[in-house]
Amino acid sequence: MSRTWGQFLPEVVRSRLAGLQQAASSAVVSNAGWQLADNLLRMAVALVVGIWLARYLGPAQFGLFSYAVAFVALFSSISSLGLDDIIVRDIVRTSADKETILGTSFTLKLVGGVVALLAALGTIFFLRPNDGLSQGLVAIIGIGTVFQAFNVIEFWFHSQVQAKYAVLAKNAAFLLCSLGKVVLILVGAPLVAFAWIASAEVMLGMSGLILAYHVRGNRVLHWNVQLKKGTALLKDSWPLMLSSVVIVIYLRIDQIMLGDMAGDSEVGIYSVAVRLAEVWYFIPSAIYWSLFPGIVEARGVGDEMFFGHLQRLYNWAALSAYAVALPVTFVAPWLVSTLFGEAYARAGLMLSVLIWSNVFTSLEMARSGFLTAMNWTRLYLLTVTLGCLLNVGLNWMLIPRYGGMGAVVASLAAYWFAAHGSCFIFKPLWRTGVMLTRALAYPKVW
Repeated sequence: MSRTWGQFLPEVVRSRLAGLQQAASSAVVSNAGWQLADNLLRMAVALVVGIWLARYLGPAQFGLFSYAVAFVALFSSISSLGLDDIIVRDIVRTSADKETILGTSFTLKLVGGVVALLAALGTIFFLRPNDGLSQGLVAIIGIGTVFQAFNVIEFWFHSQVQAKYAVLAKNAAFLLCSLGKVVLILVGAPLVAFAWIASAEVMLGMSGLILAYHVRGNRVLHWNVQLKKGTALLKDSWPLMLSSVVIVIYLRIDQIMLGDMAGDSEVGIYSVAVRLAEVWYFIPSAIYWSLFPGIVEARGVGDEMFFGHLQRLYNWAALSAYAVALPVTFVAPWLVSTLFGEAYARAGLMLSVLIWSNVFTSLEMARSGFLTAMNWTRLYLLTVTLGCLLNVGLNWMLIPRYGGMGAVVASLAAYWFAAHGSCFIFKPLWRTGVMLTRALAYPKVW
């Protein structure tokens, strides 16, 4: 408890608050533990199955599959409408309105999912009019974006710091579909079958969330929709929606541009480096979703507690990223060749460099909590938009000359600028820029 304000409270109040803080800390540790266990399991299973799939398909077909997944991701960000953090924030603040918040958010996301699917289909038919396989893959994988509207339930669990229920629900679908991929590989299934499995995982995962929500004594049928609430949600979320779209562009545009400028085989090789770099994203995600509700509450207490929580979050984000980047840098060439085979050997050097982008994506995720709590979503949009433009420009210049390695350099530069460099362009972000610098230089967490 902060001495600047806590010392003036009566002893009985201070004792009560200390008890609540201890309970909250225990809940955070438990929540982070569940998310960590979930993501460790996903990392291990996805890595094994992904390696098997890449070897089975080969660079060209694996590249085409990765292209389709990245292509759908560009449009699926529209379906979220930037509501994820807003849902958590609003339920933490006004838990009595959860039925309205969830019902209205679900309706908005459902409409967004349909729009995203239609937009993806229209765009792929325009870009690859004579490529029926690419069109079919995008159509099948894109079906899942409509069903993702039910993930509002997952963010309700986040707001309650009860990640274990969402973990159990979604893990069942993940493990079942991972087994399905293995079966498809063993029977020699065509590429399109794996697209159906990807879509099925989303549908089964959402069904599991509904079941978990009901087991906790809640009912989806109790949700209600309010136009006024929808307007308020969109007013706060539209910059986050645009930010999500921009983020996905600068996370996935490299694979799209590689496919169109260097061919599907180069996408397949580069995608191996991306897969091994992104497999670690679960660490900052678990830290973020466990600490974010506390940051929202600290915002209402005072600046000292608020910025203290933020520095702790930034430090954890940087330290966890360093712990991964350092060893991976040295073992990347050996790791890629051993796991994926010599056909993907060039991805080793790509991974050695790309893994350092995790430092900046971790910090960007942590900084988004600060901007959401402050409701500075427009600033968030500006920073990621500048990072996206930098990424596209560098990809355009570097891919024709250096192929996948050019995309790696472009991504690393863009991720640093969006997360850290851009803070020193906008005066309201100077303080958080200094805090991020402190986290990069000395990420003290104890």
